Amino acid sequence: MKSLPAHGLPTRHGVSPSCVGLPAGYWPTITDFLLQRFPAITREVWLDRMAQHLVVDEFGAAVTPDRRYRAHLRVYYYRALASEPRVPFEATVVFQDSHLMVADKPHFLPVTPSGHYLQETLLVRLKNSLGLNGLTPLHRIDRETAGLVLFSVNPAERDAYQALFRQHQVTKHYEATAPWREDLGFPLTRKSRIVQGEPFFRQCEAPGEPNSETHIAVLQVRGGRARYALNPVTGKKHQLRVHMNALGLPILNDRVYPPVQPTPDDDFRYPLQLLAKSIAFTDPLTGQPRQFESRLGLLPP
Repeated sequence: MKSLPAHGLPTRHGVSPSCVGLPAGYWPTITDFLLQRFPAITREVWLDRMAQHLVVDEFGAAVTPDRRYRAHLRVYYYRALASEPRVPFEATVVFQDSHLMVADKPHFLPVTPSGHYLQETLLVRLKNSLGLNGLTPLHRIDRETAGLVLFSVNPAERDAYQALFRQHQVTKHYEATAPWREDLGFPLTRKSRIVQGEPFFRQCEAPGEPNSETHIAVLQVRGGRARYALNPVTGKKHQLRVHMNALGLPILNDRVYPPVQPTPDDDFRYPLQLLAKSIAFTDPLTGQPRQFESRLGLLPP
């Protein structure tokens, strides 16, 4: 029998419970706090979850509608979506052993649940299809980007692998299709400071000490487009897309860089031409070199 977390809620349909911390402050009940913290979720929805014993504290005690508020407590609950867009592409497993899983993620599929996506995510699909409730992504790539994503199979080994990413001991190679600019002089290195822009989901370059670095080379030129090799040294959100756009080389089919108002909806006919092509590192558990290659490809330039 599988042991449950301290809060007592198991994975449900491949989805682990979400957690919210109760801050210092005054609310008559935990329900009042939840209504203020998550205004898009109605009282009726919270009451229904509580009636099904799907809201508990960190000790596994049920959160009931009238339970008094207590600061510095963690509350666990299951997210639910009234509707969820279907992503009509499937991931494939490139490699799997008792420690690691490597998946080839298609364009448009998020790695983990967030926003409008819950079941339609790489993590939840893999958990449901393979029955591995302890599966955890070791890093992430953008929803619009295709390619390799690494997962830890055993929760006890997760930090050993994640430390490789924190210490920049993982070599990642991407490929992208974008306009060709002969005047830039390749190969080149782009270093800049990337910060959160407006709206919140868009990043931008700003003055100050660089916190991002990407090496860029040319693989193929055809007419006004080229296929580029992108090797990120750092892992800032949207780094490759921001750097390419700043060079006047927006990646083909990028809906966010350069900014377009309003941001266009997904169009499955035009996937972002950015691919996490390969990844390599020394396994912290076995000491053996690991290298994986995506089986996916981009449209020709």
